Amino acid sequence: MPLITIEQIERAINIWRARHPTPEGTNECPTLCAEARELADIYALMIFDRQTAIDAARLNASQAVALQGALDAPKN
Repeated sequence: MPLITIEQIERAINIWRARHPTPEGTNECPTLCAEARELADIYALMIFDRQTAIDAARLNASQAVALQGALDAPKN
């Protein structure tokens, strides 16, 4: 099974944050987009467990889609 590194997950979160920035303003609630939230869960668990890589099979379907949607996108 392929390994997913914490750096890949962090990069994917940042890609989604760039695509869908957090709302700004005094009356806005700072939130991540759905894709970044999906990846934030596994990212937090990896930090908590001090893991630098995980088996790709540990990602649920929506996490895998969010990761691929960010990392497979053409670079500008």
